[in-house]
Amino acid sequence: MAKVLVPLAAGFEELEAITIIDLLRRAGFEVITAGLDGQPVTASRKTVVIPDTSIDQVMDQAFDLIVLPGGLPGADNLRDDQRVQSLIKQQHQQEKTIGAICAAPRALAAAGVLEGRTITCFPGALEPDQPFNISGAGVEIDGNIVTSRGPGTAMDFALTLIEQLAGRPHRDQIAAQMVRD
Repeated sequence: MAKVLVPLAAGFEELEAITIIDLLRRAGFEVITAGLDGQPVTASRKTVVIPDTSIDQVMDQAFDLIVLPGGLPGADNLRDDQRVQSLIKQQHQQEKTIGAICAAPRALAAAGVLEGRTITCFPGALEPDQPFNISGAGVEIDGNIVTSRGPGTAMDFALTLIEQLAGRPHRDQIAAQMVRD
């Protein structure tokens, strides 16, 4: 069973985070949500989520996937947290999967893991004069980096992450359970 970390920072996008968490758990993965300070986290539209643990408690754990929800200022809070940056860099060095949606690729850019890559993100979330390409696709896969545009692509993003970790048949099985074409 794949082990997944979803860091949650104040101001995260509810639809993205909950969709990711829900679908990855439906897929049978162990999904751990971690707040930056161990307290309930208030999302961008004032939904309050109680994370499973704090980021400090998972720093020494290994994950098959680390996936960052977007939203503002949530994505910037992830970008600015040195523990999250450390986890991203470690995950990348181990060539394990990293996902980021909406504005969350800002955290990946800050960690220096996007150079030479093709990614996608919320329009305007990243400046176009970067050492990476922004495609504008709904979901983009480049090596171990999986990115997506925003709330409207959250389900496709989560299904793509399932496929990356467990294969196309498992993705299709989860999609069918949700009556998704």
